[in-house]
Amino acid sequence: MKNAPFFKTILILFTGGVFWASCEKLLDTEPITDRVVPPQDEQILKTVEDAQGAMKSIYAIFGNEFWQFDYFYLGDGGSDVAYAGADVPEFFQIDEYRINATNYVVARDWRHFSDFVKRCNLLINYIDGVPGLTEVERDEMIGQAALFRALSRFMATQIWGDFPIINTTITSVNSNNFDSLYNDLYPSRKPISDVYDAIIADCETAIAKAPDVTSAPESKYKPSKSAARALLAKVYATKPNPDWAKVIQYCDEVINGGFSLLSNYDHLFDNLHEGNAESIWEVNGEGQSSLINSWCTNVFLGTNWKKFNTPSHTLNNALDSKRKTSTIKRFPTTFADPYWTSFTQFPHPWKMRATDGTQNFYILRLADIILLKAEALARTGDLAGAMALVNQVRSRVSLPAVGAVASEDEAIHVILQERFLELAFEGHRWYDLKRTGKSIEILSQQTYSVYDPNTQTFLEVPMSYIGNLTPNDLVWPIPQDVLDNNPNLVQNPGY
Repeated sequence: MKNAPFFKTILILFTGGVFWASCEKLLDTEPITDRVVPPQDEQILKTVEDAQGAMKSIYAIFGNEFWQFDYFYLGDGGSDVAYAGADVPEFFQIDEYRINATNYVVARDWRHFSDFVKRCNLLINYIDGVPGLTEVERDEMIGQAALFRALSRFMATQIWGDFPIINTTITSVNSNNFDSLYNDLYPSRKPISDVYDAIIADCETAIAKAPDVTSAPESKYKPSKSAARALLAKVYATKPNPDWAKVIQYCDEVINGGFSLLSNYDHLFDNLHEGNAESIWEVNGEGQSSLINSWCTNVFLGTNWKKFNTPSHTLNNALDSKRKTSTIKRFPTTFADPYWTSFTQFPHPWKMRATDGTQNFYILRLADIILLKAEALARTGDLAGAMALVNQVRSRVSLPAVGAVASEDEAIHVILQERFLELAFEGHRWYDLKRTGKSIEILSQQTYSVYDPNTQTFLEVPMSYIGNLTPNDLVWPIPQDVLDNNPNLVQNPGY
């Protein structure tokens, strides 16, 4: 096997100004790690145009299936925000916590994250050799690529736990160098703590080198110093043994960094207020002719085929009026499901509305960070300060203030509920429950409503298939085909 003759040079192609990499099927497994790779034969990025193409390739990550669909499905459909919707068995597995290692969604997302990191590595590893770039241009590219890599690793380790740390770029594999590259081609997973160390290092690089947010809306479409600080706050809150002082520090830097809550909640989602004062980092969807076509809206809206992420009765019943009209939209559909039986008043998620590919969506926004700081204050004993921040978010939608709480656990419950209402259908809930240790407690109590024609009312029925959740159910399995191709990987417990 090690002397197999079919290892060939990876071709690096530039088509239409956008960087794309083509490689042998074997190299689609796990090609690169943090080991030192023998010197490459050539500088891959030779011109400014090459560097710009590599940067565009990184931005194109947001047009991918994970960020256009799976992120929202896992964050919401995998939680009490939404039911699976549609009619795809693999997504029912995720919604009902009976996922297996041959699930194609699991396999494609593992491949996507490996690809995301490879794209970032190429630019980070070769940008210094590109003539014609100023030092500022070079640093900004490195900072942006580092934050994209940090975000990719952050999502991956939340989904799978231990994960390979990939820092290098392999440009060719052949029978002469295969032995020396074996451990790079077939890496083991690194402990979660090591992955978080790598994420923090990349965020710190982004703080040093990424561009600043300016008054121009377009600055919110880029990885920025402020986005790096916001992501670091989340990282320090999520990592093993959270550092709440760091969470508060970075939340404060964002909160005091020129951002403000929009007075009108619906303006966050109407696609008419892009790059607004509350936005920290958002994806810019501008239609079929642009780098990123936001096709995701068509997966959640419309009547032409069954749609995903049907709003849950739990969410529908809990939402206050202002956020409800921005979060759920009822309109006729050609299908129903076991949870909602009305064809004429079927609910759809409504935060992403433009079906022409132009919809923007948020990676980070201020309300998220304000509530994250509230969580950190609650964890460090400042219950009054935590509730003051919750009430700041509630006042935007004209809700009465919550009163004093008596304990940390009660405060976390209030904060989680506010995040549930504020951030529904923005892909946060599954990760919030995992971070706070509330997944099993809350998800095991889920119910769904069944219409009783005798009483003409909906009856709440327990979702018995998720009544026995364990910690093993809160991470995905390693895809079976990846395990088959990489003897150095070990499956997660329970799969």
